[in-house]
Amino acid sequence: MEEVNYFKSQRITKNITRIFGLTGEIMYLVEGSERAALIDTGIGVGDLKEYVRNLTKKPIIVILTHGHVDHASGAPNFYEVYMNHADDQIYIEHNNLEVRKGYIQSQYEAFEAIKESDYVKTKSPINYKDLKEDVLFELGGVTLEIYGAAGHTPGQIAILFKEERILMTGDAANQATFIFDENSLGLTSYEKSMNALLEKTKGKFDKIFLSHGTGDAPKELLENIIKLCEDIKAGKSEDIPFDFMGQRAYIAKEIDSKFKRVDKGVGNIIYSKEKVDI
Repeated sequence: MEEVNYFKSQRITKNITRIFGLTGEIMYLVEGSERAALIDTGIGVGDLKEYVRNLTKKPIIVILTHGHVDHASGAPNFYEVYMNHADDQIYIEHNNLEVRKGYIQSQYEAFEAIKESDYVKTKSPINYKDLKEDVLFELGGVTLEIYGAAGHTPGQIAILFKEERILMTGDAANQATFIFDENSLGLTSYEKSMNALLEKTKGKFDKIFLSHGTGDAPKELLENIIKLCEDIKAGKSEDIPFDFMGQRAYIAKEIDSKFKRVDKGVGNIIYSKEKVDI
C-alpha cells in the first residue's frame, strides 16, 4: 500500500505559505523575523508539526480560526495553541476520532490507506489559550490582527495580515458559507457579525484568503455576502435545496458542479430557513 501524502505547500508571498490538507482544507504558515504562526491544523492525520518544521526553523504558535474537524484536529501536536473558547464544545465533538474518520472517509477516496498510527491523538481544549478580538500577534515585522467573525461557528475569527493587506475570512465568509447547522448563528445574527467585521477592517485589505478551494477571493466578497443576507431576508434568493449529513438547507444562489455560482457572482450562503430571523 502506498504512503499517503498528507500535505503539500505553496509559498505565495515572501512571508506566507499555503499548506493544503488531505480533504482540501487550507492552512497558512506566516513567518516574521522572530517567530511563525500556523493558522489552522487540518483534519488531524499525518505529522503536520514535522512538515511545518521543514518549512521554517522559527518558533511556532498555532491560531485556530474555529473548532471544526477540518481545521482544528491537528492542534494537539503543538505546544502553544490559541482558540476562541466559544467553540470548545464544537471542538470536543469534532475532535472525536470516530467523527474525524467519518469525515475523512466521506471526503477522501483512499481512506483505507491511512494508518491508525497517523491519526493525531485528541486533547482537551482546556490546554489552549483563549483567543479574543483585538489580540495582536507580532511575529517580527509581520502583524496578525484578530477579529470576531461569528456565524459559521460562535467562536469563528478572521485574521488581518496587516502589512500584506490581506483579510483571512476562512470559513466565516466564502464561496459556500455554511450557516445552517445547530451550532451556527442564525442569518440575522450572522449579517450583524459580518457588518461589524467589514466596518472594523474596511480600507485595511485588498484581497481575501479562504480556507477551501483555491484560497483566494476578491476584496468584494465580504460586501457581497452581506448583500446576499439582505436578499435572503427579502425573498430574493434562489433557495436551491441542499442536503448535508442528514440536514436540509438551502443555497442562496444556484451553483454548478464545482460549487461556483452560475451567475458568476462571488460568495454564497447555505442556510436554514428556520434560522433566518435569529
